[in-house]
Amino acid sequence: MAVWRPPGEAFPDFQQQTERVRQFLQRWGKGLVAWLTLLAVLLLWLASGIYVVGPGERGIERLFGRVMSQTEPGLRYRLPWPVQSHDVVDTARVRRTEIGFRTERGTTRPVPGEALMLTGDENIVDVQLIVQYLVQDPAKFLFGARDPERALPASAEVALRAAVGQNTIDRTMTEGRVEVQDRVKKSLQELLDLYNTGLLATEVRLLTVDPPREVREAFHDVVRAWEDRERLIKEAEGYREEVVPKARGEAVQMLRAAEAYREQRTIRAQGDASRFLKQLEEYRKAEIVTRDRLYLEMIDRVLPATEKIILDAGDRGGVLPLLPLKGFGLAPAKPAAPAEAAPAEPTPAAPAPRPGGARR
Repeated sequence: MAVWRPPGEAFPDFQQQTERVRQFLQRWGKGLVAWLTLLAVLLLWLASGIYVVGPGERGIERLFGRVMSQTEPGLRYRLPWPVQSHDVVDTARVRRTEIGFRTERGTTRPVPGEALMLTGDENIVDVQLIVQYLVQDPAKFLFGARDPERALPASAEVALRAAVGQNTIDRTMTEGRVEVQDRVKKSLQELLDLYNTGLLATEVRLLTVDPPREVREAFHDVVRAWEDRERLIKEAEGYREEVVPKARGEAVQMLRAAEAYREQRTIRAQGDASRFLKQLEEYRKAEIVTRDRLYLEMIDRVLPATEKIILDAGDRGGVLPLLPLKGFGLAPAKPAAPAEAAPAEPTPAAPAPRPGGARR
């Protein structure tokens, strides 16, 4: 689209403008390009000091090769090389090494040179061990030893052979496995600290502890017998834990019952003694009356359903002191119907005996 211009105004000379630009570049262009290039290189050099420390990592900053500080995860900056440099170490990743075997593409390959060891009773045992570890001190891990991760398997093998050599083969295969693991872990950590590796052994676990292949079945029979023994012991202990508390509870229950019976008998005896003392006081007040009353009460309590005959054995003894008229001329009474049963007549009370009278 054409641009409208007032009459008499001419277009600028394009060649003239181009010539001015060319003259400026000829005069200042070489120096400017050089300065711009130098500035860009300087900016890139300064930007090379930016680095990132990821989660679970530690950064090590060095000044002319000397360790200066450790940095936490995040975006960090240091002076560019060769003034400062940095290293990033993963301290959260759990690493693993294998003793006596190697895992390759999902399959395990035994390493007899590492696995076969001599026990304390001069038997040969095939041991496989795994060690899990992580980096505890990044500075020592980088600069404390030449190759810490190659020194760790050798140290683990040394610690394992020392622990196995202090136990018999039976103990190593059975109840001594945990003890061997703990001893290997302790000795291995001492060696790692001695070599200044900066590594921390987090777990040491025995995978297999077997005798040589020629006698392996016989030793497995021994192990199974030991396991059966331990199982029976555990079952017996479980039965004991079930029976003993029950027996103790029954014993406590019997003791409580005996104590209650004792208290009951004691209270009853005290009551009987108190009642006897009161009767003694009443007896002393009226000896004859109290003695006869006690006698009649005892006879009534001992012979409740027996016919009682009381005779007066005073001075007026006749020819016929007892006239047994019961049953003479009296017809037996017919039993009344259940629906119209008459109430039983009260039994006449026996006459009270005279003091000093005879009884039978």
